[in-house]
Amino acid sequence: MVFIGAMAGMFIGAIPGLSVSMATALLVSVTYSWSTEHALATIMGVYVVGVYSGAISAILINIPGAPSSVVTTLDGYPLAQKGEAYKALKYATFYSFIGSLFGFTALGVFAGPISNIALKFTPMDYFLLAIFGLTTVGSLTGKIFTKGLISAAIGLVVSMVGIDSVLGIPRLTFGIYGLQTGINIVPVLIGLFGLSEVLIIVSEGRLESEVLNIAKTKVPIREMFRYFFRSLYYCTIGTFVGVLPGVGGPIASFLAYGEAKRIKKDTPVPFGEGQIEGIVASESANNACIGGALIPMLTLAVPGDAVTAIILSVFYVHGLQPGPMFIKSNPHMFYAIFAGGLIGSVFLLLLGLFMGPNIGKVVTIPKRILMPVIIVLCIVAAFAYNNRLFDVTLMFLFGITGFIMRRRNYPAAPMILAIVLGGMMDSNFRRAVSLASSEERFFVALFGRPITIILTFLIIFVVVSNVPQLRRLMKNDH
Repeated sequence: MVFIGAMAGMFIGAIPGLSVSMATALLVSVTYSWSTEHALATIMGVYVVGVYSGAISAILINIPGAPSSVVTTLDGYPLAQKGEAYKALKYATFYSFIGSLFGFTALGVFAGPISNIALKFTPMDYFLLAIFGLTTVGSLTGKIFTKGLISAAIGLVVSMVGIDSVLGIPRLTFGIYGLQTGINIVPVLIGLFGLSEVLIIVSEGRLESEVLNIAKTKVPIREMFRYFFRSLYYCTIGTFVGVLPGVGGPIASFLAYGEAKRIKKDTPVPFGEGQIEGIVASESANNACIGGALIPMLTLAVPGDAVTAIILSVFYVHGLQPGPMFIKSNPHMFYAIFAGGLIGSVFLLLLGLFMGPNIGKVVTIPKRILMPVIIVLCIVAAFAYNNRLFDVTLMFLFGITGFIMRRRNYPAAPMILAIVLGGMMDSNFRRAVSLASSEERFFVALFGRPITIILTFLIIFVVVSNVPQLRRLMKNDH
């Protein structure tokens, strides 16, 4: 059953616009009459392999198959352009496998203790964690820090569109009915990364340029293990971020990428131009996030991300009640999930090594044929998510936006992260202010807790260290 799910996850995750959460949602209705163990086993196969396979399209055609694969495009696609697509895919597969194993091991060992730490996070802490993620990505993905922050700011504005969660009134909709439900991440993702890539290629007249080379190249096992111990650090980041409800893979991969860039300075190949460790950090963290995201879902009935929210519905459909007593009262179900995840990790490795490059053979088609096909896929994927033509319009608008941004050297990744995190930031900030307003000392109530103080200092440090004048001053002192 895990293998069936893994095969489905491999194809769905690799096709831009078809998300793992969509596949899991469809499976809930299909597995209604199945035994609970079989349903959970199949879903774990989809979840584990689906999160990894988003890296295939990210590396080969610069369109992330999932939001958590956005960071993989930064170094994966430049490697593919250099003719090292096979090498990039092999590293992505191996370290996705390591990340998944690490996450599920953490699920088995630390389910209780890590949940207790996450339980101590206040709404203000979640808001500051998201701000930290945005300031970090602003410094990582753009050559100019301010351009990264501007991109993130635009993403935050986009995330505010729709019905206000507190007041229940339309916000930034300009009277357009289609915007009342908000702007969905799928058409934005397809537009910014898919359509904009087509527009760039057409505008530069690169239709006859050489196709990406995915010829098999020998990657020694010793060389692959060179990043193993450092990947465990990225896995730790991914697992911990996964535990925080609602945060998920995108911020885990961004934070891990930030740490990789901080640790490994003065590299022969800069980050963002084909640095292997960028792929290692991203894929280790976002797959380790899977095991982490399951921890709050199983122990607190609080989903860690969109997929675990859907898995939660599977529990209720089958009459199970997740919560603090779940592992003690239903150990066989806990181990069905745990075993399903570990088996799924093995299938990830096997399918990734033997099928990944073959799925990627689509990019060997000449670009003058491939570009119209990608446009059609972008339109179909944008429409299929909600069956709305309005989403296709949004996809075209964000495609043009992405084209202009790339021409002006504004990175798209901070915008995507801001859209993903915007809703969480909005609700948590307003909740934090509401709770603090009833206290005598307002600012102490908001910023007085140890976790809050640490996160505030981290944000200040990142922003200050990226202000050009201060950086020059620090270099002169040295």
